[in-house]
Amino acid sequence: QVQLVESGGGLVQPGGSLRLSCAASGSRVSIYAMGWYRQDPGKQRELVAQVIRSDGTTNYADSVKDRFTISRDNAKNTVYLQMNSLKPEDTAVYYCNVMYGSSSGVFGSWGQGTQVTVSS
Repeated sequence: QVQLVESGGGLVQPGGSLRLSCAASGSRVSIYAMGWYRQDPGKQRELVAQVIRSDGTTNYADSVKDRFTISRDNAKNTVYLQMNSLKPEDTAVYYCNVMYGSSSGVFGSWGQGTQVTVSS
């Protein structure tokens, strides 16, 4: 099993920046991908960005391309989301997600969520 600890959310003005971090811990697992999702109340959780641990391949939602950057530090099992030029519509709870494998199969794990609010 993988445990995730998120940090970095908060309140920021439109046009501002925030950086989210998510550290993964677990034994006898292989992490395949790490990513960030977000969810507004009453809406479905949506993928924001994802990075493949082995080769760094990234995938972004169209709404955040050219504004957000996902990166990972394999040595620390940590994924980051640098969010620039933030807009009010980026306001949501952001959840870290990790896809990993163990002797039992392939699983996903979610962080507790961190609130990002973009408002003047």
